[in-house]
Amino acid sequence: MENTEKRIIELEKKMAFQEHTIEQLNEVVILQQKKLEALERETKQLKQQAASGAFIKKPEEETPPPHY
Repeated sequence: MENTEKRIIELEKKMAFQEHTIEQLNEVVILQQKKLEALERETKQLKQQAASGAFIKKPEEETPPPHY
């Protein structure tokens, strides 16, 4: 009976450790998902700006190169 009780206690310890680890991993996954969503929004915004030509200056707005 004593051996069985020790085994049960050991299994309960392992289970508690696993539950804690799963909770920590879940928190990491949630943070990564939030970061991924933010990066997707930024990428979409940058694509829209690039498609609209927001990064391209008109020739008269460009400063001449230093050798001119």
